[in-house]
Amino acid sequence: MTAPPRPGPALAALAACQLMVVLDASAVNVALPRLREDLGFTDAGLSWVVNAYVLTYGGLLLLGGRSGDILGRRRMFLAGMWTFTAASLLAGAAPDGTVLIAARALQGVGGAIASPTALALIGTLFDGPSRARAIGVYGAVSGVGGAIGLVLGGVLTDALSWRAVMFLTVLPGAAAALLARRHIPESPRAPGRFDVPGAVLATLGCFALTYAVVHGAERGWTSAGTLAPAAAAPLLLAAFVVAERRAPQPLVPRALVADRRRAAANALLALLSATSFGSGYLLTQYLQRGLGLGPAATGLAFLPWSVLVFAGARLAAPLEARAGPRAALLAGSAATVAGAALLAGRTPVGYAEGVLPALCLFGLGIGLAFAAVTRAGLVAPPELTGAAAGLLNVSQRLGGTVGLAVLVAVGGFGSAFVAVLLYTLATVALVPFAARRSAEAAPGALPAPDPPPTPGRPERQPSPGRPSDVARRTE
Repeated sequence: MTAPPRPGPALAALAACQLMVVLDASAVNVALPRLREDLGFTDAGLSWVVNAYVLTYGGLLLLGGRSGDILGRRRMFLAGMWTFTAASLLAGAAPDGTVLIAARALQGVGGAIASPTALALIGTLFDGPSRARAIGVYGAVSGVGGAIGLVLGGVLTDALSWRAVMFLTVLPGAAAALLARRHIPESPRAPGRFDVPGAVLATLGCFALTYAVVHGAERGWTSAGTLAPAAAAPLLLAAFVVAERRAPQPLVPRALVADRRRAAANALLALLSATSFGSGYLLTQYLQRGLGLGPAATGLAFLPWSVLVFAGARLAAPLEARAGPRAALLAGSAATVAGAALLAGRTPVGYAEGVLPALCLFGLGIGLAFAAVTRAGLVAPPELTGAAAGLLNVSQRLGGTVGLAVLVAVGGFGSAFVAVLLYTLATVALVPFAARRSAEAAPGALPAPDPPPTPGRPERQPSPGRPSDVARRTE
């Protein structure tokens, strides 16, 4: 795939996609109480404003990632962005709750197509140090976007209405689509066709698992509405595995699952997501309920987290270049362990002396580790980058959803952070497997770009060079 003549606008379009997805999630959560008053939602109905998005987004990520490989990544990125943008307009103008929930589900469809395709485009458009920087920016936007969403969501809801929050992602979505149309070249299509049985089984399995988790957290883990999908999910996912083994062109290509490093990287990303989602949720609840902060003040309180996520993501590239990916992963995981240890088993007294140090450690650690593990999980041949990105997005989404549900079930601030501490210790244990030097030799894998980049999707063939240069780049 040819690099764009102006990489800046191309990266801006891809980063705007990630900003849009993260911004929407945090801003909508802040607007829920006002939205309930205006549209007359019940408690159960209000939860579907969030769940409709989560279910379609989580269920369609694998299919969305693979669609870019087969149909063209630029084409599918544009389709996803325009779908999300149109759905945001519909949500903001929704006359009743039914239309709003349908619009949120449609946003999930657009996000499931655009998000993995954007990550795949970074892997193919950028190479060497530029790829490391691009992934650092992409990852940093994720952390900053959450806090921006909290602040803007609170301000817009108080000053205008919840509808302004729904319209918030329209401009970033439209701008990203227009920039991509002008500055991102189309990728060559991979030969093949969609694995329809695999896509159906994967979507239903992810849907059932996600539904069981969100329903269990709200209605109880022993209710029929939780137990039925919880029992169906492993059966559907097992059937998906069987179907993939028999399919001539599987939805998750065999080259992706044959590499143990990639499997460890996806597991590590799931645990990092559980740590990030879970600790963010717990600390947000404590700031509002324990310390009495409002939505906008809570968003401002999270700014150190966001700034350090940004800094950590940008630091990952030079750290990997000097000491390799294992150093970046270990440093990031160790920082999250320290943050969880500060809060495990106890409730902080105040913000400055209790919450702030943990926020800073979590932010720095998550920024470093997310960047490095994304790069490790994206080592794949160019024609499979979309599938690899979809797999990473599924790991992130399901890890965050299931991890948060476990913390809600545990209950109690200090006890829940004991579980967070276990998540972080498990990430440390996985680092040696996710950053093995020999991993690049797995079937279908490509050597990593020149200086060991940060979180990246090594999609393109490395630049020609001496054999010794290529050997050094396989870390």
